[in-house]
Amino acid sequence: MAEHKSPERQEELCTVKACGKAAERSISTDAASEAGLDIMEGARRAHLCKDHYKEYKKRSKKDRKLDSLGH
Repeated sequence: MAEHKSPERQEELCTVKACGKAAERSISTDAASEAGLDIMEGARRAHLCKDHYKEYKKRSKKDRKLDSLGH
């Protein structure tokens, strides 16, 4: 699948402390903090690399499942 990034926009980096890899996904900072990820201060959105997004998905699986069921 082709990427649809605008050419003038610089590549985002992972906002997890001490990471610095290229970000692939973006989630809210609240969701990232609830999952226990150590996000840099002052970030509006949590930009996550592939590894940290996978970690977020694992840590928040139960909560996301409950939300989808309407609880």
